[in-house]
Amino acid sequence: MMETTEPTSAPAGTAAPTASPDQHSADIAGLRAKIEELRRERDHLVTLVDILQEISGSLHFSEILQTIARKLGETFGLDRSSIFLTADPADVRLVASYEDPTIRNLVVDLSRYPELQRAFDSGETVFIPDATAEPMLRDIRALLDMRNVRSIVVAPIRWRGAVIGAIFLRTERDALPFSDSDVRFCQVVASLTAKALRNAHRFDAMVRATQDSSQAQRRTELQRIALISFVRRLLDRYAKTEEHLWAETLLPKDSDEELDRLVAVAMQVMAQEAKG
Repeated sequence: MMETTEPTSAPAGTAAPTASPDQHSADIAGLRAKIEELRRERDHLVTLVDILQEISGSLHFSEILQTIARKLGETFGLDRSSIFLTADPADVRLVASYEDPTIRNLVVDLSRYPELQRAFDSGETVFIPDATAEPMLRDIRALLDMRNVRSIVVAPIRWRGAVIGAIFLRTERDALPFSDSDVRFCQVVASLTAKALRNAHRFDAMVRATQDSSQAQRRTELQRIALISFVRRLLDRYAKTEEHLWAETLLPKDSDEELDRLVAVAMQVMAQEAKG
């Protein structure tokens, strides 16, 4: 018969083992990181709501883009928040800027923005956590050091599968670096920007079409007025000649009455046409 042993237990009065100071510090650090992550996600949601509210009241390209650049700059406390658009790889323009709202449609040299060039070429988001250690930026490192740049995010703006622009965000070294959730948020804003631009483009096209239609209708009306004026003046001039006065006496009475009736019908038709 096998012997069994009872599990040993701590003697009465002995305290349960406690977490070490290192474990306690790690738990606190993890909790703080989670709280910070939740705070940033809250800020992201608030910013999205603010952007949607502001751009819903405008259908103008410049106002929409400037609002988005400003809101992103305010949310992250950025060194730079800009939006670039391009219709041609050789023609990239800065169209909205948080740090200088007066900038509009400024042609930029992509050799000064390797990260922007990569985003346009690849169509993918470019995330540089530490600009000082990024090989891609070595040719402009002196400029970045002078401006105290820390991290960079470039999120492409797509329309119908093509990259038509990019949101460019940059922090200073004493600011918090971008996190993965920040990058995802920037991608969401880039998608929102593309939809807003599409709606503004449709509205602008509709306004142009309405204006073109109104102008065509106006030209048709003027042509009709000119034709009627010409015929009226021609008839008035002819009616004053002696030949006309003598010629009318040759018409039978029935023909004369029929002409009067046709004239009345024609006048009714013209009146109906004028009503549209």
